[in-house]
Formats: sequence, C-alpha cells, structure tokens
Amino acid sequence: MVHMTTIKSRIQDDLTTAIKARDELRSATLRMTLAAITTEEVAGKSARELSDAEVTKVITREAKKRREAAEAFRQAGRDEQADREEAEGEVLAGYLPQQLTDEELATVVAEAVAEARAQGAEGPRAMGAVMKIVKPKVGDRAEGGRVAAAVKQALAG
Repeated sequence: MVHMTTIKSRIQDDLTTAIKARDELRSATLRMTLAAITTEEVAGKSARELSDAEVTKVITREAKKRREAAEAFRQAGRDEQADREEAEGEVLAGYLPQQLTDEELATVVAEAVAEARAQGAEGPRAMGAVMKIVKPKVGDRAEGGRVAAAVKQALAG
C-alpha cells in the first residue's frame, strides 16, 4: 500500500518539528487541531480515519473559532489574546486551500447573481438560488458566512 501524505500526517510531522524548535504557538495550535481531528474520528458509531476533505472541514471550523475569538477579544480590548488567536488562525491557514480575496469572491458572486436572475430568481428566493450557484464554485476557498455576506451585499446593490 502506497502511503499518501495526508493533511493529518503533515500536521503530525509539523508538530514534531515545532516541538523540537520549541515553537510554543505552533505546537499548541497543531496539538489542539489534532485533538479536534481525533474527536471527529471517534465521534461516530465506530472510530475511523478522516479523509483529507473531512480534515479540511475540521481545520476550517477551528480557524473560524480562532477568528471569532480574536474578534471577541479585540472588542473587549484584550489585544494580546486577540493577537494570539489570530496567530493560531495563521498557522491553521497554512493547511487550508488558498482563500479567495474579497475581489475574487465578489466576481464569483456577481456572476452567480446574473445567472440566478437569468433563471428568474428574484427577491428573497434569489439568495438561495445564488448560494446554490456560488457554493460549488467557491468550495472551501471561502467560509460560508463570508460567502453569504457577499451574496447579500450583491443582491442589495
């Protein structure tokens, strides 16, 4: 059996490297991420290995938690904790597909809005129709909330 380098094994290797380099931030972040992956692996009826796509979902969820925590800390004036959460998010971003820029996302959304309108989707129904078109094009290169916000903005404009 040919052993493919999975995202999970890459994280494990990077964790070993981070520990040896005494990189506390990186090792703590990767440790938490591996714990989240393991939790997901044993969550079902029987323990199983996650696919890279499933691991990516876990990492995306973890990155989103960091982003939300950073925002909450910033609003509370706790910049040090916010910086830490953002730094952890940066570490996680290295394991995720390249995220779309706001401009790239806006372009995809604008095309989808035009496509949905051409199919007769108007008013409140348009949101769902546009999301259906955008989601597969964007995949995991932009978080759902970000996509929805861009779609709302495009429909309002």
